[in-house]
Amino acid sequence: QLQLVESGGGLVQTGGSLRLSCAASGFNFDYYVIGWFRQVPGKETEGVSCISSSDGYYYTDSVKGRFTISRDNAKNTVYLQMNSLEPDDTAVYRCAAVARSGNVCANIPSYEYDYWGQGTQVTVSS
Repeated sequence: QLQLVESGGGLVQTGGSLRLSCAASGFNFDYYVIGWFRQVPGKETEGVSCISSSDGYYYTDSVKGRFTISRDNAKNTVYLQMNSLEPDDTAVYRCAAVARSGNVCANIPSYEYDYWGQGTQVTVSS
């Protein structure tokens, strides 16, 4: 059974750091693009970052220079290191997977991702 499980969320102060993990099971992780999305009630789901099966990556403008995505295929896990957190980063963060070859993941819209985790809450206090 294919499953994605996020962890690492929590409450931090402005300027703090968190590392989110997305652990995958039930599928051949190596051939999947993994994306991180965030959701705030009343707002559209926002694509935050993604990493391709070839380690190509993408960041939305608001997190460039602060967030770093990485993957460990041996552990079937993708990480999102989040530094210099701001109150606007407060959201439920969800990871998602889609089978896709190539180096580019930025052009994959959220609706094309096939599998989603339940999410982890990140709250940044001012």
